[in-house]
Amino acid sequence: MNAKANYIKQRLSLREPLMESLDILAGLTDLLELKKGSDLFAELEKVQALYPLCKNFEREFPSLCFYIATGVGKTRLMGACITYLYLQKGIRNFFVLAPNLTIYDKLIKDFGDPGYHKYVFAGITEFVHNRPVIITGENYNQQGALFSGEEVRINIFNVSKFNAENKGTKEAGVAKPPRIKRLSEYLGQSYWSYLSGLNDLVILMDEAHRYHADASKKAINELQPVLGIELTATPIDEKGNAFNNVVYEYSLAKALADGKYVKNPAVATRKNFRTQGLSVQEIEKIKLEDAISVHQATINALEVYARNNGVRKVKPFILVVCSSITHAREIFDYITSSSFFNGTFNGKVLQIDSSTKKDEEIERQFIDLERYDNDIEIVIHVNMLKEGWDVNNLYTIVPLRAANASVLIEQTIGRGLRLPYNGERTGDDAVDKLTVLAHDNFDKVIEAAQEPNSILQKVSFIELDDTDLTAITEVIQSPSKIQVEVTREEKLIASMTDEKEKQVATNRLDAKKAIIHLLPTMNGEQGVTKVADLRKPEVKQYVMEQIEEEQSKGQLGMFTQQLLQEAAAIYEEVVTSFKNNIIEIPRMDLVQEEVKVWFEDFDLDESRGFAYEPLSEEIRVVELTGDRKTTDIGVEYGAYSSQNPVNQVISELINYPEIDYDDNTELLHKLTNQAVDTIAANLSDASKLMLVVRQYRKFIAGNIYDQLKAHLKISEPAYQDPKVLPFVKIEDWNFSALKDGRRHYKDSITPTSLIPKLVFTGFEKACHFEYKFDSKTEKEFAYILENDATVLKWLRPAPNQFRIYWANNSSRYYPDFVVETANAIYLVETKAANELESTEVQDKKRAAMQYCWYASQHTASTSGKHWSYLLIPHDEVKQNSSFGYLVNRFEQR
Repeated sequence: MNAKANYIKQRLSLREPLMESLDILAGLTDLLELKKGSDLFAELEKVQALYPLCKNFEREFPSLCFYIATGVGKTRLMGACITYLYLQKGIRNFFVLAPNLTIYDKLIKDFGDPGYHKYVFAGITEFVHNRPVIITGENYNQQGALFSGEEVRINIFNVSKFNAENKGTKEAGVAKPPRIKRLSEYLGQSYWSYLSGLNDLVILMDEAHRYHADASKKAINELQPVLGIELTATPIDEKGNAFNNVVYEYSLAKALADGKYVKNPAVATRKNFRTQGLSVQEIEKIKLEDAISVHQATINALEVYARNNGVRKVKPFILVVCSSITHAREIFDYITSSSFFNGTFNGKVLQIDSSTKKDEEIERQFIDLERYDNDIEIVIHVNMLKEGWDVNNLYTIVPLRAANASVLIEQTIGRGLRLPYNGERTGDDAVDKLTVLAHDNFDKVIEAAQEPNSILQKVSFIELDDTDLTAITEVIQSPSKIQVEVTREEKLIASMTDEKEKQVATNRLDAKKAIIHLLPTMNGEQGVTKVADLRKPEVKQYVMEQIEEEQSKGQLGMFTQQLLQEAAAIYEEVVTSFKNNIIEIPRMDLVQEEVKVWFEDFDLDESRGFAYEPLSEEIRVVELTGDRKTTDIGVEYGAYSSQNPVNQVISELINYPEIDYDDNTELLHKLTNQAVDTIAANLSDASKLMLVVRQYRKFIAGNIYDQLKAHLKISEPAYQDPKVLPFVKIEDWNFSALKDGRRHYKDSITPTSLIPKLVFTGFEKACHFEYKFDSKTEKEFAYILENDATVLKWLRPAPNQFRIYWANNSSRYYPDFVVETANAIYLVETKAANELESTEVQDKKRAAMQYCWYASQHTASTSGKHWSYLLIPHDEVKQNSSFGYLVNRFEQR
């Protein structure tokens, strides 16, 4: 186990593929010499022993390629590699090569700006006071005099800088060398010579497939680095040949299969779409119109997700791929015209191609595409968006006039795979999905997906209904009933004409708002253990003091005293309304403890794997002159002869990641002593024990480790005892639905597939006036709750109402309903009957029941209501079912 590598993994929060890559680098750099002029054949053999697919370094120095899919974090891996080589190997000089200006500018910011949210060294304490010096193509000729012996120097260059700086410049009829190869007054030599003379230069090649051409190879070889680290998502050179120096592969297909670090791409078409009788231009217009429908639905879904989860908003955009600059201009003119959605997108379209790329304003908009306040919603491009374009808010792609749609999709899809929230999937389908419109080539794409090596195998296929494409959706907020009442009073006050009457009503409403704001914060304060305690005189007095304190923080106005008087007068009334419109849901963060791993005690099986004989160890000396006599000299074992053989084996055992020496000291010594005793008993010459252990210590440790694995135990994660607060406010709901899509909950909806797209109203017992349902089952269960006399109140909890975690805290549980009766409160889940015994449902059930247990423990101490969990199969939810019947049948115990 490499302590430095583990430190870096934790500090940089590396994703699993990046952690595996860093481990490979750590292991190989322990084997490689890391010096100029090393024997390339010998170095290659070391690498091939562990990674046989590595056939050739393909350069005049050891160079290792990491094949990692777009969006997984290659730049972050470069930062990890630099950190490791500095901390573990003492290397201070690095040369980072960028293939184009876009990546060049990005890397300078990534490596050199600690205030940037993508700064690659964030968390590395060694770089806080010894920040790496960033040397670029603009400032390298000023370097040299400022170098110190302790700093880490990261040179970042665009490959074209070497040759393009002085293109066509001559002196006395002779072409001058690039500026980087000319004499520097600071260094007394050219900067290029300075770099190539460094004994610890490591080169990192971003988008490494761009440096396998002969000219690039020659320039890089001239630098004579001690090590090359290549990163690419496309390990194919310009001639179509696969790289021969790959030591790690995490392909796009693997990333898609893992479903963690990239969006889930989907290819979509209009249902029953036919191209017959349509011109190319007509097909393009249909695709563009349908893309807007998908785009609008995505906008709404992202806004709902941001509201419900309290995270930053993400503004998505559409990428339109054109065949030529002329074609792009035609599409630009059409999309920005009044013929396309009445000119809605005029001023919101960005054209990127060789005719526009150098325009400064276009460049600025291009760079700012991720900003929420950027106006751009559609980007039109002609083969310009290649490497380095790492925006995370591209959600819809429209390839137009593609000769080979499947190839175009494979090439373009990588531009939209990055995820906006911490680079990982959220579990929300709309937030995690990239949609590619392929109306005219849909069948061909599906056919291409059958090819064994096609990444399209991992892509889902969608047929969009006319209702999906033509329906207009909107984002709807469904506040709690308390907040609805406040909004209603605000509107009433706004309509008043009498200023005196209006001021009195405003003071009263301000007082009401102040109380409503404070009541949910009284959890555990002033002895409050349930909502009824809010009526205690000392609690009321405390709330009044808090209101006065809040008022004093601002500028005290002439109506402050009136507001405080109003608050005191209406306090009991507001508390009653608060109590009547909430369910007392205990507030707790229910999280699982860490999984415990240990080894059961056992005795070593000594019957096999512990019989060794010493290997001959002699130094052969051959004279170079005279008779050239050969002499064999026995090896003296100085350092090793005094080492305890048990400690030698244990030092190898603790390299296995599952083995913690501190937790298993006694067992490790016991097993190792048994192994050493057995080896000694099997030896023909007992005096050779230390020699044998030294020679075979890795194999001995491996044999012990194999037996340890059979006794490895992993605990079922228990839940930590949470801090329980008596109640919380009812959170607002946010969702998207069809515009004008409100229906009364008693309405019969046909087809039932429309139910998830509608908003239902008419509820009297619920804590909100409006809800959406995911299925007919949920809608009918709401009908039961509204019409059952035993149900006092019920709630369809918003996504952030509960904090119940499961699956080792990697997932959050969202109950379908909370139901209150005279004697109890129920968490309720309705589920398809054939899914009840699935692992996921059972894990969620355990989490919910644990919540109910802790909630009941709390309410038992305050004379409150008992909490129970119901898991109800869908086929038992019928409008004529009573809630009591469902409780009797499906209460979990």
